[in-house]
Amino acid sequence: METLLSQPQDLLERPNVREASLSTVEGGATRCLTCERRCIISPGKVGYCRTRINIEGRLYTLIYGDISSISINPIEKKPLYHFWPGSRALTFGSWGCNFPCPWCQNSELSKRPPNPKTAEYVSPQDLLKMPKSRFQGTSISFNEPTLMLEYALDLFPLAKRMGLYNTYVSNGYMTTSALRKLSDAGLDAVKFDVKGGFESVRKYCEADVGVVWRNVKSSISMGMHVEIVTLIIPRINDDVEAVTEIVREHLRYAGPETPLHFSRFYPSYMMMDRKATPIESLEKAYLIAKREGVEYVYLGNCPGHKYENTYCPRCGELLIERYLFDIVDYRLGAENSCPACGEDIPITGRFGT
Repeated sequence: METLLSQPQDLLERPNVREASLSTVEGGATRCLTCERRCIISPGKVGYCRTRINIEGRLYTLIYGDISSISINPIEKKPLYHFWPGSRALTFGSWGCNFPCPWCQNSELSKRPPNPKTAEYVSPQDLLKMPKSRFQGTSISFNEPTLMLEYALDLFPLAKRMGLYNTYVSNGYMTTSALRKLSDAGLDAVKFDVKGGFESVRKYCEADVGVVWRNVKSSISMGMHVEIVTLIIPRINDDVEAVTEIVREHLRYAGPETPLHFSRFYPSYMMMDRKATPIESLEKAYLIAKREGVEYVYLGNCPGHKYENTYCPRCGELLIERYLFDIVDYRLGAENSCPACGEDIPITGRFGT
């Protein structure tokens, strides 16, 4: 925990500083209940993620409406392959993260602490004023979206009233209370990043991957669309034992019909000395997942690879042909069924709507 500034009460005048949605008071400290780190934060200090501060015994978020990056992206970029295919999402994030991953792909945002004294402010209403013809939903991404809980709770109902969907790109370490609040507010889909097996997540992320799998199962039971992504990193989670552990936990908590993506690692952040993941390692992971019984397995960051595509799990028919984030050909029938054998394909939403 670190001191943000000598007189943190001055921050209360900033629009980015709002009272946190989930916390308890414990003595003179506050316990944050946003994520499963459950930080105990003394007055004038911030938590692990550096986005929550105790000011005079109350917990506040420092990043409400502090938008670090915004763009309109294909939903396939999340990646969400079975959720409103071909649609585009207004994608944005803020600062900070509750995981210390040394391979972070967005370190310029996630590793930078917020500065509410200089931050600009974008209200949920203003964020959604962009022309609606350009996007069909929202996606909180770039940094860990769990930290934007308060903003999401205000934004999602507005978006739903406008006919938009809402998605998260998350490491999945939120508390059950936070997940329930997000579901009630209108969170429709979550792409969960499962960083590895139990030991690698404990070692590199200082976290319990069991929490992530718990939230995967809970999200599905709450009616959300879920897809799982694992970044395959050489010498960390690319061996047969690690991949098999991930696949079996996927089957246990998410089920065989939930899409599983294996993405290619490229050197980044504190792992610039590592080489990119060999395609052969990704193909090995794909085959392990298929052999274990996962019906929809994909490879990411491999433009033009055949395993970017969706195939019918019953007859093998090519159903959706992709190139990176673009849909090249969409062959599913009106009810998202295989045109060759009639198999129902679990896809939320319709292509081109």
